[in-house]
Amino acid sequence: MQPVISIQQLSKTYASGHPALQSIDLDIRQGEIFALLGPNGAGKTTLISIICGIVNPGSGKVLVGGHDIIDDYRAARAQIGLVPQELFNDAFESVWSTVKFSRGLFGKKPDPAYLERLLRDLSLWDKKNARLFELSGGMKRRVMIAKALSHEPQILFLDEPTAGVDVELRRDMWNMVRGLRARGVTIILTTHYIEEAEEMADRIGVINQGRIILVEDKQVLMHKLGKKQLTLQLQQPLASLPAELNGHRLELADEGHALVFTFDAQREHTGIAELLKDLAQHGIDFKDLQSSQSSLEDIFVTLVHREPRP
Repeated sequence: MQPVISIQQLSKTYASGHPALQSIDLDIRQGEIFALLGPNGAGKTTLISIICGIVNPGSGKVLVGGHDIIDDYRAARAQIGLVPQELFNDAFESVWSTVKFSRGLFGKKPDPAYLERLLRDLSLWDKKNARLFELSGGMKRRVMIAKALSHEPQILFLDEPTAGVDVELRRDMWNMVRGLRARGVTIILTTHYIEEAEEMADRIGVINQGRIILVEDKQVLMHKLGKKQLTLQLQQPLASLPAELNGHRLELADEGHALVFTFDAQREHTGIAELLKDLAQHGIDFKDLQSSQSSLEDIFVTLVHREPRP
């Protein structure tokens, strides 16, 4: 299947000399939720801005729905809805006129029924006649989402969409995202709330220092890079690890009251049986044990911190 967004050798260096993007190659599939993760300054917003036609690329090629973003800008941009980080609204316009005008910008015929459904989905219908300066920050964010969806795009970019918003809006937004995905809309999101990416995304991309360092199906990523840990609560605390246990991947925790054993769950022999045997042999008793698996946030932090700086 042809990707809905295809990026080839995309680079961007700003006038200051800062290389924001370096030889990005990335394909995004039709109908997926793709989470782009990276620390501040990694290049996430620059990449999104280039795809959406806000920032000019330095070199490389970007196709959106098969349309080149430079040679066929209008057709490419018509495929895209963008919810930016910053709130940009005409404060004295009403919610209804703002969303209606945004739809018209893309040459779409008036469709009051669609816009009403959109505002109802975002809990904005009872505010349709309110002027934007009268709305709370969370309501203004909802208007930005409505504007992005007003022309029925097939691709939706959400750049830090839930930063600083209330729990209710976050829940409403993700319910809407699931509904859009079910209708075949492709969703690309950046977020500081990595647990949202872990819950929502089909694939994860990690960008750092202007380079894509990893793109992987979420479940495969969690399976390949996620570590499992076994925590044993000891009957008696240890001042230090006995030398006899140095062959195991063990750490003391909880001021010596716990042992944490890290293992690879994919291996046939995890080493747990040998560990328990050695503990019993050396008279180290435990009263409880718990297993846990690393989260996407743990994996993300590990990936970013192990990347060498240029």
